[in-house]
Amino acid sequence: MVVLVNTRCRFVLLLLAAFSCFSLKLCLGEDSITFSTPIKDSDTLLSKSGVFRFGFFTPVNSTARLRYVGIWYDKIPVQTVVWVANKDTPVKDTSGVVSISEDGNLVVKDGRNRLLWSTNVTSTVASNTLVQLMDTGNLRLQDSRSNGETLWESFKHPYNTFLPGMSLGTNNRTRENLKLSSWRTYDDPSTGNYTAGLAPFAYPELLIWKNNAPIWRSGPWNGQHFMGLPDVDGFNLTNDYQGTASLSYSNDSFMYHLDPDGVMYQRRLSTSTRGLRIGANITSTACDAYGECGPFASCSSREVPPCNCVKGFVPRNQAEWNDGNWTKGCVRIVPLRCKSSNGGGRGKGDGFLKLQKMKVPVSAERSLANEQDCPKQCLENCSCTAYAYDHGIGCMLWSGSLVDMQSFLANGIDLYIRIAHSEKKHSYLAIVIGAAFVAAAFLLLACQKFKKRSAPESRRRPELMFSRMEEVTSENESPYIFKPNEFPLFEFQVLAKSTDYFSHMNKLGQGGFGPVYKGKLPEGQEIAVKRLSRASRQGLEELMNEVVVISKLQHRNLVRVLGCCIEGEERLLVYEYMPNKSLDAYIFDPSKQKILDWKTRFNIMEGISRGLLYLHRDSRLKIIHRDLKASNILLDDNLNPKISDFGLARVFEASEDEVAETRRVVGTYGYMSPEYAMEGYFSEKSDVFSLGVIFLEIISGRRNSHKEENNHNLLAYAWNLWNDGEAASLANPIFFDECFEKEIAKCVHIGLLCVQELANDRPNVSNVIWMLTTENANLPEAKQPAFIARREVSVAGSSDRSSQMVTINDASLTAVTGR
Repeated sequence: MVVLVNTRCRFVLLLLAAFSCFSLKLCLGEDSITFSTPIKDSDTLLSKSGVFRFGFFTPVNSTARLRYVGIWYDKIPVQTVVWVANKDTPVKDTSGVVSISEDGNLVVKDGRNRLLWSTNVTSTVASNTLVQLMDTGNLRLQDSRSNGETLWESFKHPYNTFLPGMSLGTNNRTRENLKLSSWRTYDDPSTGNYTAGLAPFAYPELLIWKNNAPIWRSGPWNGQHFMGLPDVDGFNLTNDYQGTASLSYSNDSFMYHLDPDGVMYQRRLSTSTRGLRIGANITSTACDAYGECGPFASCSSREVPPCNCVKGFVPRNQAEWNDGNWTKGCVRIVPLRCKSSNGGGRGKGDGFLKLQKMKVPVSAERSLANEQDCPKQCLENCSCTAYAYDHGIGCMLWSGSLVDMQSFLANGIDLYIRIAHSEKKHSYLAIVIGAAFVAAAFLLLACQKFKKRSAPESRRRPELMFSRMEEVTSENESPYIFKPNEFPLFEFQVLAKSTDYFSHMNKLGQGGFGPVYKGKLPEGQEIAVKRLSRASRQGLEELMNEVVVISKLQHRNLVRVLGCCIEGEERLLVYEYMPNKSLDAYIFDPSKQKILDWKTRFNIMEGISRGLLYLHRDSRLKIIHRDLKASNILLDDNLNPKISDFGLARVFEASEDEVAETRRVVGTYGYMSPEYAMEGYFSEKSDVFSLGVIFLEIISGRRNSHKEENNHNLLAYAWNLWNDGEAASLANPIFFDECFEKEIAKCVHIGLLCVQELANDRPNVSNVIWMLTTENANLPEAKQPAFIARREVSVAGSSDRSSQMVTINDASLTAVTGR
């Protein structure tokens, strides 16, 4: 009897539990709403496979505590919202309700029954509709009867996220244009300033607008990808060439996100971290900014300045162009002479200038001409200014101004710009005349140099200058003889004139030695002139040390010093000009970080290592740089690295010990090894430590002095990530790609090996290069780095002598009197 009662009690309890779960969506994880089952602020819907959740949320880090109704990933720890309903009308407390209204619409109301949002469709009665959350992230309002017609769906009303199965595009019949819209800020989902979608051009393009003005475009679709996005695959595009085009993709391992700053990212789902990693950055370089260079100008992110008028055109406003304002673009030098079909006009007609590997201008016009007839069709139309032919698209024509052209290195197609025939001839003659002029200039310069050599020695007195070497190098840090006639000497007046008398407009940067200016010698060679500042702690010793050291070295990863000048109080060094300036200008500047993708960063790390190996092992002299840092790595036209600034370098002879001690510690705080900063000992391993810091800065885009989580510096932060098995998470999201995750993690590991506390534990540079270039290298375990950036007090206090310390990463000289 007791057993029977207990059985009945259990049955009643199960019924009660089932009834409770029926009324609470969260209990059963149901995926739909009906008229009789609304959801309150504390309830949510969960899609059938548990991918997405729908309900009320407050944005992460928001202090307003406002409540929004939206859809987010359920299995990702960090809140990732993909759609918002009441984005501009939030609920101000937790009294909100989502329900099916009496007219069959899905609505959001607050506790006072005020309508805040509705699907606004014409339906039947409420009992005939339901709302269901799909595993795709699509929220559907459906007719609940047998036909199951979809009356409304969130995929037709996208917000800031482009999900698999969703479509963006234009519909000529309905006049719809489905676009993404950004949040206002990262913690405010109200409508922002940016939108993204397909532009209704003859050849559809993906565009991003700010307040309805274009700021970026993808280039036209060629049947496989957008021409300006060759590395972003997976899109599908349909186009009826009548104003209806639709863009979609089906890969459910990633999604696209338009952030509040107007940048579109590809976010990949990571199975290892159950989170989202930032993949491809759709807008990646300064040249991607729409119309950056104005009409008839081409942009190249690998040139400085990036904007250049195409041949046959000159800046519309030269003064503004020189100041870096390129938006007004360029104008034609010689007007077109349109040779019309009726025979009007005499002389030769217009021709075409070929630009290779280009992102073509905006607003191409559609043509059915084949490849052979495409240029003819352009010439026969007096308003046609350019043409291009792509096998995936066909013939493209342009009329009027050509806007938003970009030069690619590996991708792009040939663009033919219409110019006057006389201008083509003029361009050819200019090349011939220019070559003859340069040859004559070199001949004249050679004659001038011959005259200078025969001039009285009292004018220049180079022997006096170099005879002082033994006096100024008290520690004999340049223990070999330098012959003055082996190295060019420049007159101060020549260098002053080449830099427009050290004009601020020509200033390239500032270091511990002094300012650096861009100059141009009379023969046309571009140079960089480093001028000693009278306030600088460096002087004749450092200048002569650099002259002596670098004049003996030749390597593709070392910058060349072309000569020097010492006249009166003036001390100047002349370098080859590096148009892309220094590495720190790219890795630490948010506006330029996008220019360096991972492959470029890896090549830079390898190039720095090879230059350092030459200094340590392969040159005639063994040289410890002692001031290796990001600002002392210059980049050439192709972003190849060149080590510079040898004013603080220490030269060893073959018979000398590889470890030396100094009373004068020089270098830059944050890059100095602990044994050097605290003990005064330096060796090859001191440079290796600096190399490791540079590696970690290149990967992360952060300075070593930068404070990270838990108040750690960069080395400590990288060490913690590596110990947690998340080394690749150190990578700057701007360039991170899962394809390179393993290689990035390996480079973090190598960087940590280089910054180990004990010098003997660090690899030499040849081993670093081997580890970088060997695909399956078996790397040793790294030991805890030297976190010397946290020892400012102890370093200064460790010296038993008077000391002077500059603890700024950007300074090129730190002087500490060692033990």
